[in-house]
Amino acid sequence: MYYLTSEASFDGAHFLYGYEGKCSNLHGHRWKVVLRVKAESLQQDGQHKGMVVDFNDVKNALKKETDFFDHTFIYEKGTLKETTEVALKGEGFLMRVVDFRPTAENFSKYFYEKFDSYGFDVDEVTVYETPNNCATYRA
Repeated sequence: MYYLTSEASFDGAHFLYGYEGKCSNLHGHRWKVVLRVKAESLQQDGQHKGMVVDFNDVKNALKKETDFFDHTFIYEKGTLKETTEVALKGEGFLMRVVDFRPTAENFSKYFYEKFDSYGFDVDEVTVYETPNNCATYRA
C-alpha cells in the first residue's frame, strides 16, 4: 500500500456551546489539517506515472477547504442568539456556521468527507487543534 500525506493550516476562532470549562469561551487556534490518501498501486502511465495522485491536486484541495475557514469565527448552528449573529455580521466579522460542534474530532470527519468528494482514496484525516492535540477520522 502506498500513502501520500499533505497538510495545511488555518487560523480560526470557536467556542464549545454547553461545555463546562474554558473552551466555552470564544478562543482561537492554529488548526492543522493532515490529509492521507492511499493506493494499492501507482499509476502506470501518462503524466501521473509513478504517483498515487498528483501532489498539486491534493495541495489545491487542502488550500481550498482550509482557506474557507481561515481567519473566521466558526460556530455551531443554533448556538448563538439571533441578535448576537446580527451584531457580529454588522461589525463585518467573517463567520462560518457548521452543523456540528466545532471540535477537532468533528472537523476530522468533516474534512474526510470533503476530500473523499474530490475523488481521493482517503485513508484518514487528522486535525490538530494545538501542536500537541489532534483527532483522526478513518472510515
